[in-house]
Amino acid sequence: MPLPFFYEEDIKPGSSSFVLSEETSKHCVQVLRMKTGEQLELTDGLGNIITAAITAADKRACVVRADKERKAEKPARQIAIGISLLKNPGRFEWFLEKAVETGVSEIYPLLCARTERQHFRHDRMKSIVVAAMLQSQQAWLPMLHNPVTVDTITATAAYKQKLIAHCADGHKQKIAQLALQESIIALIGPEGDFTPQEIDQCLINGYIPVTLGNTRLRTETAGITALVLLVNN
Repeated sequence: MPLPFFYEEDIKPGSSSFVLSEETSKHCVQVLRMKTGEQLELTDGLGNIITAAITAADKRACVVRADKERKAEKPARQIAIGISLLKNPGRFEWFLEKAVETGVSEIYPLLCARTERQHFRHDRMKSIVVAAMLQSQQAWLPMLHNPVTVDTITATAAYKQKLIAHCADGHKQKIAQLALQESIIALIGPEGDFTPQEIDQCLINGYIPVTLGNTRLRTETAGITALVLLVNN
């Protein structure tokens, strides 16, 4: 059975012992009823995985001894998804969870001209990203950015390959037919799609228009579809 797996962003590889955060301590001691001598695994979200044993089972400040360290391999292809915030926040949370499980590297919540919801609770959304990382037994925490406008992301995003999925007429390429690079960003618009002006701006800045199939997808479904195609091609 896998050891309990926790995220501790402040752990320092090479240290002999750690005091766990209050949240992790409570989960270990009060929820899982872990005792002195029992083992767990920790990651800092930067690829480091530490196997540790509890030496002081305190529900507020559990102390553990580092027994073994290893480094998880970083994904060969770094994939960022820029996706519009959604009117229903639950659907955006679903996207975050599934995107992390699938292998996203960075997530940019987008504020588009037709985005209906502007509010973004970064702490809550990051907790969903962390939970999905742990559930899928990964050690690289995807970067969750604060919301940005289309203007900002087209002007600042530095990726070798830039894609935009939209529903407007015009020639689009299939992702499976592209020669994919090692760093890619794909933009997904809101329920009403990108405006013609936003599409033109992306094309001017080197974005390649792509198709995700013959059916019209919900925003969150389009985001996952694009990610799966990018991860597996």
